[in-house]
Amino acid sequence: MNWDQVQGNWKQLKGQAQSQWGKLTDDDLDVAEGNRTKLAGLVQERYGKSKEEAEREVDEWIERH
Repeated sequence: MNWDQVQGNWKQLKGQAQSQWGKLTDDDLDVAEGNRTKLAGLVQERYGKSKEEAEREVDEWIERH
């Protein structure tokens, strides 16, 4: 799945993202709106990861969907 598809299906994928990253709230995921950069930034912030780690996690997650 590419990021255009993610944005188009964000409402369906939001629950899966929250399962993956339990520290992200519904409000966080609403802010992300399926945007890769925003989602990675939230993962980085909530989990104390480096930017590169967070981006890699987000990319790996989307490859599985």
